[in-house]
Amino acid sequence: MSNEIHIDDLIHPVLTEAQQAAVNWGESVHTELSVESVLEEARQRTGLTDFGTEDFTLRLGLLCDEWGGDANVTGLNRMTLRGYLTRYASNRLLIQDTFKRHPEIREQKIERPIIVAGLPRSGTTHLVNLIAADSRFHSLPLWESYEPLPMPGESLLPDGTDPRYQRCADAWEQLQAVAPLIAAMHPMEPDHIHEELELMGPDFASYNFEWLAFSPRWRDDYYSHDQTPHYEYMKDVLKLIQWRRGGPQKRWVLKCPQHMEQLPVLRKVFPDATVVITHRDPVSVVQSSVTMIAYGQRMNMKKIFPDALARYWIDRVEHLIRACVRDREVIPASASHDSYFHQFMADEMGTVATIYAKAGLELTPAARAELVQYGKDHPRGKEGRVIYHLKRDFGIDPVEIRKRYQFYFDRFPVRIEE
Repeated sequence: MSNEIHIDDLIHPVLTEAQQAAVNWGESVHTELSVESVLEEARQRTGLTDFGTEDFTLRLGLLCDEWGGDANVTGLNRMTLRGYLTRYASNRLLIQDTFKRHPEIREQKIERPIIVAGLPRSGTTHLVNLIAADSRFHSLPLWESYEPLPMPGESLLPDGTDPRYQRCADAWEQLQAVAPLIAAMHPMEPDHIHEELELMGPDFASYNFEWLAFSPRWRDDYYSHDQTPHYEYMKDVLKLIQWRRGGPQKRWVLKCPQHMEQLPVLRKVFPDATVVITHRDPVSVVQSSVTMIAYGQRMNMKKIFPDALARYWIDRVEHLIRACVRDREVIPASASHDSYFHQFMADEMGTVATIYAKAGLELTPAARAELVQYGKDHPRGKEGRVIYHLKRDFGIDPVEIRKRYQFYFDRFPVRIEE
C-alpha cells in the first residue's frame, strides 16, 4: 500500500463531523485576548505575581491586538492562542520565582553546544533528534520546552509520570484526533526534541508566533529589534533546566531555523558553539511550509487565503536566506558546517561524523549504536509522505519563485528539487 498522502481539500477543507463540532463549539465561547486578562490568569494559575522586568507586556500587547483584531480567526483558535499566551506568562512567573530563590543558577555554564540552524523543513528536526539520541548530550524534549518548571505544589502522578509530560501527551493525542495528517508533517510527541526558541516564549519573543497565526505586525516588530536580550533570556532558561537535571555536565544539542537570520546574535550569546547550517531548495521549503500551515488552518481560520499565505512565506524564506548569505562568515569555518539536504538524506551518519569532528567530539561505537538505533526506529516517511501541489493549491509556479532565490543558489551549492 502506498504511503503517499494527497490532500485534495487543502484550500477548501471538508471538515469531519467531529472537526465541525469543535469549530462550532469554539464560536459559542467568548475568549478575551488582552494583556491584563492573560496576566491575571497566569497569576491565578501559579499563585505568583512577580513577572520581573515588564517590557514584555508591550510585545504581549501587540500579539493580543493583532490576533484579537483578526476577524478571520475562529473562536476555537482564539482559545488555543490564548492558551499559548497564558502558558508563557505562567512560565515567566515560575522562572522569575526560581531565579529569585536560586540566583546561583545563573552561574551554570552552557559550554560548546552544537546548534543546528537552517531553513525550516530542511532536515533540522531530524538532524537534532538524531544527534540527541547520543546520551552524552543534553537536549530539549517538547514537554519540557512547553513547561520548563512544574506548577507550585504539583507532584508526580501515581504511576510516576510528570504531569507536564502527561499534559503534552494529551494535547498531542487531541491534535491528532482533529488533524490526523500532522504526524506526517511535523510530529509533536512529548519526547520529540523541540526548538529552544520555545524558551523565548515567556519573554514573548521569537518568530515562533508567526507560525501560530498570521502575524505581519509581529514580524515587522521582530525585524526592528535586536534579539540579543531574548537569546540571553533563552540561555538563562537552558541554565535553569540544566541545573534542575543535576548530574554530570553535558554538552547541549539545540536547533532552530530562526538562528539562520540571527547568526551575529547567536555567535554573541553562544561564542563557543559549533553551528550547523542546513540548506535546501527554498521552493521545497516554501511548498512544505505553506501546505503544513494551510492544513492547520482548516479549523483555525474561517477562510484560507492561499495567495496571501504563499506571499507571506515566500517573503519570509527570502528574509532568512538573505540574512544567512549576508552573515554566514560571522561563524568561522572552524566552528561551523554547511549541511546540504540531499547529502544528509543520502548519508546521515557521514553528516553526523563531520559535525562531530568539527565539534571535537569522538563518534564512539556506543554513540554510533545509539544513533543507528534511532534511525531504525524513526525512518523518514514513517507516518506517510505528503505530496505537494504548489501550483494547483497556491497558484505558484515553482520555476518563477526559484528565480527570486537565485542569489542563494549562487552562494551555496544547493540542489534543485523537481
